[in-house]
Amino acid sequence: MAVLVTGGSGYIGSHTVVQLLQSGQEVVVLDNLCNSKRQAIDRIEKICKKRPIFIIGDVRDQSLLKSIFFKYKIDSIIHLAGLKSVAECKVKPLLYYDNNVGGSIALLNAMVLAGIKSIVFSSSATVYGEPQFLPYTEAHPLNPINAYGQSKLAVEKILEDLLASDPSWHIALLRYFNPVGAHESGLIGEDPSGIPNNLMPLLAQVAVGKRANLSIFGNDYATKDGTGIRDYIHVDDLASGHLKALHYLQSHTGILTINLGTGKGTSVLELINIFEKISGVHIEKQFIARRTGDLPEYYADASQSKNILGWSAQHNVDRMCADAWRWQNQNPNGFD
Repeated sequence: MAVLVTGGSGYIGSHTVVQLLQSGQEVVVLDNLCNSKRQAIDRIEKICKKRPIFIIGDVRDQSLLKSIFFKYKIDSIIHLAGLKSVAECKVKPLLYYDNNVGGSIALLNAMVLAGIKSIVFSSSATVYGEPQFLPYTEAHPLNPINAYGQSKLAVEKILEDLLASDPSWHIALLRYFNPVGAHESGLIGEDPSGIPNNLMPLLAQVAVGKRANLSIFGNDYATKDGTGIRDYIHVDDLASGHLKALHYLQSHTGILTINLGTGKGTSVLELINIFEKISGVHIEKQFIARRTGDLPEYYADASQSKNILGWSAQHNVDRMCADAWRWQNQNPNGFD
């Protein structure tokens, strides 16, 4: 039996596939390469000395899914495929609903027809919206403030309704905070297309000389240094959370909802200072106006993941910066 990882050549997906292969799992990757590069699969093989089965295709293609399920005897899915740019979703909301919600519906329909009832879904802390209290617990009210968060919440609701119709499903909803870092080998890491949307790849690209300076959105928040505070989590910790959830689902039906974060907030300036220390490179930066919709701070209550899954983040911010810098320094143009 095998695990299907949709979006498995992407940033989070590639690190998850590495850990699945290293744990002895048979892995099939389905990816349409809209946000990733096929070279990631070659790098995965180099790390693991084993290559996942790699299929280029769209998760919305139900006939393709049917053939994959039949040919490779899939028994569980880690569903990572989807679009993720908060900036882009504001101008192309229909694209996000089509990909993230439509793609999930197509996948679930194919799973129903194939009798596959185990899925780990890549959700997001954006489903919480503006914090009514911090840290966010899994019981925090859900009120996303953009189409990306709304698309993730919509899929969560679909999965809840699916379970209500058939209690034999095994479902895990993993609400990510801010993934950063890279594999310690420097062979795989975050390789965004175009201008990155997130802080760490922008920071790394300035350090390697691809960009002249780093723009910081706002320095007048009511935080310890005026910059936004986020819960950064190492991508390898995030990947291990998927394996823990997959293992949990083997013996549990129903829905498990889990935050994957460190439970600690780090400000933009703190992250930059640590990155400068680790890399030995001075980062030219400038402060510009806040972005609409940016929150002053948010971070996870990660106690439920520890209590239920026995999972907690292992890597600190220094390690996150060191691994991100190694990846960018060794691969200044990403996988290209």
